[in-house]
Amino acid sequence: MKSWKSATWAVMLSIALPLGLVYWHTSLFTCLILVIWVAAVIGFSNIWNRRHYERELRVQEQSLQQAAIRTLNHHRHDWMNDLQVLYGYIQLGKPDKTVQTVERIKERIALDSRIAKLGVPSLVFYIQSFRTHRGSLELEVQVEEGLNLEDKLTPEAGDELTSVIMQTVRAYQYSGLAPQGEAKKLSIGFKQDEGDILISFEGEGTHGNPELFQGQIYNIVQGKIMRAEPLGHSQASVKLRLPLEM
Repeated sequence: MKSWKSATWAVMLSIALPLGLVYWHTSLFTCLILVIWVAAVIGFSNIWNRRHYERELRVQEQSLQQAAIRTLNHHRHDWMNDLQVLYGYIQLGKPDKTVQTVERIKERIALDSRIAKLGVPSLVFYIQSFRTHRGSLELEVQVEEGLNLEDKLTPEAGDELTSVIMQTVRAYQYSGLAPQGEAKKLSIGFKQDEGDILISFEGEGTHGNPELFQGQIYNIVQGKIMRAEPLGHSQASVKLRLPLEM
């Protein structure tokens, strides 16, 4: 990034050379040199910038592709584990355990389906890929049956919602809601409340400075299309209310 900016500035500053020549000796020839030089600098800068942004776009695409591959591999690994457990119970002749495993698989399929039907691509991708990061936060997601935001939010509003949720999750992740060395747990719920969408965040544990933590959450939604509200009496819980009639 620094080399790209340095090269761009160097090319732009090179215009000082023909400018100085025109200032020292103004003539048709020196003016022509200045015009050609400026045109060359503009053309070079356009080509250089376009190539730079193309490289940046390729890097972003590769990053998204790698994240998608990690997510698919993670889901494949989970499915293989479930199938191995199911196959083991079948071989051992344990019908009760077999039924329980099948029900657990069905619940996971239903949850993945409800998440996918939220209708905000950036949000769906973030939720589905979060589990692939072996971080200090365990995320549990609950989505109300039939909830779909695709026709209720503009693409800009959907991206803003995703950004707010990501920042809120990050605030929980680094909030110290669990003793050091232990994994934090955060439950996120999506449901419709008449004309609004409620996104609840329920974390486990206690917080050393609840006022600071709550302040972080309210700062995240400041100036956004949604507002933060307390959720019960727990200092580790909050809900975001997203009005749909905008």
